[in-house]
Amino acid sequence: MPLAASELILNSDGSIYHLNLLPEDIAETIITVGDPERVHDVSKHFDVIEVKKGKREFHTHTGILNGKRISVISTGIGTDNIDIVFNELDALVNIDFGNREEKDKKIALNFIRIGTSGAIQPDIDIDSFLLSAHAIGLDGLMHFYNCSDEQNITLASKLNSYLGWQNRHITAYAFDCDDLLKNKLNSNRIRFGTTVTNAGFYGPQGRGIRLSPALKDFHQKLMAFNFQDKKVTNLEMETAGIYGLASILGHRAVSMNAILANRATGKFSKNPARTVEQLIQYCLEKIS
Repeated sequence: MPLAASELILNSDGSIYHLNLLPEDIAETIITVGDPERVHDVSKHFDVIEVKKGKREFHTHTGILNGKRISVISTGIGTDNIDIVFNELDALVNIDFGNREEKDKKIALNFIRIGTSGAIQPDIDIDSFLLSAHAIGLDGLMHFYNCSDEQNITLASKLNSYLGWQNRHITAYAFDCDDLLKNKLNSNRIRFGTTVTNAGFYGPQGRGIRLSPALKDFHQKLMAFNFQDKKVTNLEMETAGIYGLASILGHRAVSMNAILANRATGKFSKNPARTVEQLIQYCLEKIS
């Protein structure tokens, strides 16, 4: 049955509503970044840039690097934006815009998030690279989807029992990265971690400027949690939503984190731009 105009919203030129993209505008390998300015930081390494489009915070460049077609798109901050970006990117490859129906033959996209993050374990070095092997969502996005078959139910269940934050209406969900992409991006420079995705940057990450966080033991509880001899390593704001939506839509995803802050030691990178640039170069070398 065709999707109604209110569900699959297209612009007058036939492009998808928020991203302003046509199906031919994207590659099957897509790098996501939060900051629109970082799109150029990635695409400047391309041999050729074929597509440059943008709308709101969503900017996309598609080009060729070493013979491989790659897209880079800015998502903005937070899993609310991830919900828009991933559903619309999936629609671009798996919905026929002509008849507004799902295609019989599906395309699986490869997503690589290149983002920044703060560590919560004191032994994680500033300016290091961390790959999110597991992602825990404290934001709530995936509770709006049927996804129990794809979740890491054991991890989520043990964490929820341990935290006991349900009285604060916080129920964690958990997903794993794609093994194929993990192996492709792995090297001796990479540390694997368990990443927590938060609903905000201040209170939801235990920060207080003029407002005191309700969870006084936020960091201590997460730092002490241990699952299969693995600790929670870092905090950010997109990875769990990326892993969850990619998984249930049949795509592959991995999140690469530039560790700019360490909340346990109070330290912050002295040259964050350089660290992010090094991570961009590392990822492009691995995928191209």
